[in-house]
Amino acid sequence: MDIFMAAAFEEAKKGLTEGGIPIGSVIVYNDKIIGCGHNQRVQQGSAILHGEMDALENAGRQPAQVYRASVLYTTLSPCPMCSGAIVLYGIQKVVVGENRTFMGEEEWLRLRGVKVEVLQNEECIRLMSDFIKAKPELWNEDIGSSD
Repeated sequence: MDIFMAAAFEEAKKGLTEGGIPIGSVIVYNDKIIGCGHNQRVQQGSAILHGEMDALENAGRQPAQVYRASVLYTTLSPCPMCSGAIVLYGIQKVVVGENRTFMGEEEWLRLRGVKVEVLQNEECIRLMSDFIKAKPELWNEDIGSSD
């Protein structure tokens, strides 16, 4: 696992220890992390603080050229909301830890010119798989199921 996905993974573990959903993300510009975050829907009672959204929020206001030159790392395939933010801010590359437990809008991102790289990292897969088994009701409340 490279250093940036490792940082996203640490964010995901932080979310889990806080009682939340273990999804983490970092935004990298010029080989430096400018924003990191994790899913905080539970912790903050938020409807929108997925890992990617939290990382964007924590990166703060940036010039458009910074977003266009940044890479977003996320432990799980991005949902429609997070994918929309990626496109809105012009992020050109997304590195996904895994998409086996949840397939997000990767094809939609690709159709909009975003390079999507999927690692199928075993640690990311194990973290989400274990969480889904342990807390299916919480997973289903977020994005796991429409039932």
